Amino acid sequence: MSDAIDDTVIRVAAASDLDGVRDCVDAAFTPYAIRIGRSPTPMLADYKALIAEARVFVAEREGSIGGVLVLQSEPDAILVETLAVHPRCERRGVGQSLLICAETEARRTGKLRVRLYTNELMAENLIWYPRRGYVETDRREEDGRRRVFFAKRVSD
Repeated sequence: MSDAIDDTVIRVAAASDLDGVRDCVDAAFTPYAIRIGRSPTPMLADYKALIAEARVFVAEREGSIGGVLVLQSEPDAILVETLAVHPRCERRGVGQSLLICAETEARRTGKLRVRLYTNELMAENLIWYPRRGYVETDRREEDGRRRVFFAKRVSD
């Protein structure tokens, strides 16, 4: 899949993108690691394996990776495991483009909704996702992490 919104191109990540993916995720989540006192789950993922499984999408902007999206297929939904925007690309529509990519993948694969979660200390996300049509569905602790779950229906 390749989508272009403004000057952002979204495509499935290739093995050659591994360093750029890791750099983007680390840059996006390091401020949160400081806030929550530990590395967020996306900083611990095996991106080499995820890329090999074609589960990683990258948003290219101005010749470099400005965003990363990791998806997992579920029986009736697409789960957004990671949505990371490099700080140099914040407030430029990269996150919105990646969410649209997830929603497009859900529709393409016949899924009814997109699900995602965030750490409750990532307060910006608790405002950002609802502004894009996502509804909070649950709050609970998993693996010692306080998570807030969201979902959005994308198919009828």
